[in-house]
Amino acid sequence: MDVSCDLQVDVNGEQIFMVDKKVICSYSGRINKLIGRSKRGTRYLKVIFHDFPGGAESFELITRFCYSKGKVEINSINVSTLYCAASYMEMEKSVSGNQNLFELTEKSLEDVRYWTWSELLDALRLCQNLMPVASSSGVIDKYLDSLIGRVASSCETSPCPSTSSADSSGFRLSCDTKSTESLRNSAFRATWWFEDLASFEPFLIETLVKQMVSKNLDHGILSKFLFYYQKSRFSAAKTMDEKCKTMETVIEMLHLLDLSCISFKTLFGMLRITLNLKISKCSRNKLESMIGSHLDQATLDNLLLPSPVGSSYLYDVNLVLRLLKSFISKGACCVPLTRLRKVASLMDLYIAEVAPDPCLKPSKFLALVRSLPESARDSYDAIYHATVMYLEVHSGLSEEEKMKVCSGLSYEKLSSEACSHLACNKKFPSKSAGQALITQQVKLKSLLQETNQVSPYLDSPCSFVETGSPGHEDQQIVLYAGKLDLSTENEKLKEHLQGMQWRVLELEKACRKMQNQMAKMLKSRISSHNNARSLPRLCS
Repeated sequence: MDVSCDLQVDVNGEQIFMVDKKVICSYSGRINKLIGRSKRGTRYLKVIFHDFPGGAESFELITRFCYSKGKVEINSINVSTLYCAASYMEMEKSVSGNQNLFELTEKSLEDVRYWTWSELLDALRLCQNLMPVASSSGVIDKYLDSLIGRVASSCETSPCPSTSSADSSGFRLSCDTKSTESLRNSAFRATWWFEDLASFEPFLIETLVKQMVSKNLDHGILSKFLFYYQKSRFSAAKTMDEKCKTMETVIEMLHLLDLSCISFKTLFGMLRITLNLKISKCSRNKLESMIGSHLDQATLDNLLLPSPVGSSYLYDVNLVLRLLKSFISKGACCVPLTRLRKVASLMDLYIAEVAPDPCLKPSKFLALVRSLPESARDSYDAIYHATVMYLEVHSGLSEEEKMKVCSGLSYEKLSSEACSHLACNKKFPSKSAGQALITQQVKLKSLLQETNQVSPYLDSPCSFVETGSPGHEDQQIVLYAGKLDLSTENEKLKEHLQGMQWRVLELEKACRKMQNQMAKMLKSRISSHNNARSLPRLCS
């Protein structure tokens, strides 16, 4: 057959091939279409490919197939390239009735289940250079399906067989002896594939993990692999863009998993790494959402993250507020009270840590205090002490700003000692001191009323009817014992109330002293005005 080189093919700018257009067109539907669009009578034509899968090396394999009339060896090494190239060149149908390359390669791929593990890995690595054709043609899915099947089968552990027959006692002893060794090797059986797959590009890992999730592979193992992958890729990454892409992929895949199977400590480690990376806002939000939903597992050190570059305050308060928002995203009523109070205790420690920051704005301090509902705390003493510290550091605040800071306090949940300290603390607004005193008086009156209602029953003698019934005898013993317990509690309550009455008297004295001082100060300021206003009454 006469062969003429009347067609130039520029493959991705790598190399120019001179081929016979009739030979190539007899196998390639794509070339056939391109030639058909050209002007008739043109002797020499040129075709330029910018995204030919596999580049010049792949196109050379195609030309060999065409010139040899379909006689080409297909193996695990070149089948991926030939399959993708055949798909790209539309070699599904042969114009001359010769061998169909696409069908040949597709038939060869049916034997992928017989490939070795190394051959499968090599094929997948090669597919990374054949994108996006490798993905759209489905060849990657074929390889991943085989790979996932092998990983899944290796992770399955069959239980140690046992039987009750006497003849099998020796077998049971042998099995039990090997049980410890089996447990030691179980971790390896589940993770042996980590290192081999850590070299894959992020887009391939994304496809792999999605398929693993769809096939119900253990989420705990998948999360460990993703953490391993992130660490391995970071050590080999040469640019920040590579690190960002890796981190975004890992976050996206972790977000698909059951959060209970993910290490909370490792998530916080990833969060610290992202502080120096410019990952997408979507990925950052997903990471913070995963951490925030399990904030009750955090420690104070986890939350003490430095503020972003350019910020004046010491710690990243905005980040903590976002984590808190994620924690109660479904509503505080949907969070178990034990978890809610655990986070509240953590926030008490955090607020005390950030309160001395001179650059922390009152609005941010108040946002931290109010981030959780009042029901999350049994006592507001820790918040009070943090407020004291904040007002001492921020002594230049106006009276209005101080009132806003103090508005986060729940006076009903302050102890008597905290109320007493507040009333005498000159750094607090006078209205706050008055509110604390009023609250304590209300609590005291309530306790006195309850005591007066209970005391007649405590002081009255108990009489019992003598019966011969064993049941009644038991009842007399119980009631008598109850009388003793109530009397003891009554004495304790009286002592406590006496102490509270003494403290209230001291607080009232301090309040009156503060009123007199403030009256003098106000009188001196407005002595020149005839319409002077009287001070509000703080104590009743």
